Amino acid sequence: MKPYPHHYSVEATAEPSESVELSAAGLPTLASAPPVEFDGPGNLWSPETLLVAALADCFILTFRAIARASRLEWKRLTCQAGGTLARVDGVTRFTSFQIRAELALPPGGNEETGRRLLDKAERTCLVTNSLAAPVELVAEVSAG
Repeated sequence: MKPYPHHYSVEATAEPSESVELSAAGLPTLASAPPVEFDGPGNLWSPETLLVAALADCFILTFRAIARASRLEWKRLTCQAGGTLARVDGVTRFTSFQIRAELALPPGGNEETGRRLLDKAERTCLVTNSLAAPVELVAEVSAG
């Protein structure tokens, strides 16, 4: 890993009635638009879905690193993330996030260790730690 601080740069470009083009060096361009809830088309990523996706993605990448360091063998981790957007004191913001994680271990895998590492991933995920709203983790671990 490179020393801190790390810096990330994204460019957003739009015309009055077109989608927003998101780009960053070395990455494919991504189109974005408001979600249906804000009268958008509903067929493109939105800032809201991108934020929730970042949470799910970071959670899995953090778990992967922790599992590797702990030498935990695992078969699959599925993560469903959700966020609740509400109006509080006249400000629209996310008020809570949920992560539902399903971890599959190989036969004989230690479910308690898997659950402990999922909890650690939630506590140490940089996106989770960057959010003002609380994050609830619901984890299921199975071996076999």
